Amino acid sequence: MGWDDTIVALATPPGIGAIGVIRVSGKQTFSVINQLFPSKNLLAQASHTVHVGLLKFQNDLLDEVVLALFKGPKSYTGEDTIEISCHGSQFIIEKIIQSINSLGVRIAKPGEFTQRAFLNGKLDLAQAESVADLIASNTEASRRTALHNMRGGFSSDLHLLREELIKFSALIELELDFSQEDVAFADRDQLVRLITTLQQSTEQLLHSFQLGNAIKNGVQVAIIGKPNAGKSTLLNTLLNENRAIVSEIAGTTRDTVEEVLNIDGVLFRLIDTAGIREHSKDVIETIGIEKSLEKMRAANLVLYLFDVNEIAPTDLQTVVDGFEKEQIHYLLIGNKVDGVEAKAKNKFVNFTNCIFISAKENYHINELKSAIVAAAINGDIHVESTIVTNARHYDALKQLNQALTDVAQGLADFVTGDLLALDIRQCLHYLGLITGEITNEDQLDFIFSKFCIGK
Repeated sequence: MGWDDTIVALATPPGIGAIGVIRVSGKQTFSVINQLFPSKNLLAQASHTVHVGLLKFQNDLLDEVVLALFKGPKSYTGEDTIEISCHGSQFIIEKIIQSINSLGVRIAKPGEFTQRAFLNGKLDLAQAESVADLIASNTEASRRTALHNMRGGFSSDLHLLREELIKFSALIELELDFSQEDVAFADRDQLVRLITTLQQSTEQLLHSFQLGNAIKNGVQVAIIGKPNAGKSTLLNTLLNENRAIVSEIAGTTRDTVEEVLNIDGVLFRLIDTAGIREHSKDVIETIGIEKSLEKMRAANLVLYLFDVNEIAPTDLQTVVDGFEKEQIHYLLIGNKVDGVEAKAKNKFVNFTNCIFISAKENYHINELKSAIVAAAINGDIHVESTIVTNARHYDALKQLNQALTDVAQGLADFVTGDLLALDIRQCLHYLGLITGEITNEDQLDFIFSKFCIGK
């Protein structure tokens, strides 16, 4: 594969639609498309202009199209680019792409347009990865976070960290050049303050990953409880539809039922599980209970639903002790408080993280939703600040934090400048892994292979 090749791909989703957009990028873009567009000479047209006309290949009329011209470097990829808007017939789209391909234009790899934008300095690697996040966004929170990062919010934060480290690294290495002169160019006290500030910034970014992961991937929430506690009723109430079968017969829910609920811009994957009881002679119910326990252990948050009229505080405490022993993140939900709310609150007064509702009567359901968001997400999704959503970035930031700790320890131990310089270089290395200053072709191929073809 050559980066000097001209490439083509469909930029809109495959399938029948009103319009399909075909993207072409590379050195030969204008000369190739000019051969197919007899209406006017594209080589003589200005950048950022739109042209309507017929597209022909040899004597075959392909379609009436709209061409948008972008001359490099003022284009998405930094190269000459043309976007062809044609009618959305899959047959027409294939004919146009085949005609362009027959003139020596290569079919693009997944993510190759964005990869070229990165290689041509239009985006850094963190921004490029956020393009894929923006395309995949399915909530307001994920859209806003991806857009913030794509526009350079995350990269700007990293750039400030990098600039400060480079400045001190240069001063320390300058000292090494004059080691026999016994001169000091770098103020060690100022470096200590800088490292402390950088550690705080890095830890703040690391801390945001829990929120970022929830925004990007959603939150797994398992609804657990004894039979007839009202789990299926609660699921139906949260979804505002009759998704799960509800009856007075214990053990009605035999398998897990999963649905997605959007609360405050975050997707919660709600899992209604089979009621958990210690002994059941029904083989199918027993399998359902085992699945419930598996879902409980895998969930990000467990909602333990109990009937306030049926369970004793000592039994509930046993459940809580089990959750805490297994380090399960949970919320207690006292159900069926119709007419007995005051009595129930007094009965379970020692349980601080307990919400009282009536799933059947839709009572306190909004308060429950707020409690779910607060319990599952550590942070404010509406704050316009950088939120880490990428696991690769998170791993690099953890390594950066450790390298900063090594620098701080070195300063405390009064290590020599050459050792300090090595630790600072490590910090710069991990920052470079995120933004793409330090990378390799295999890593880039892996990252961009997860993109769609036309992006």
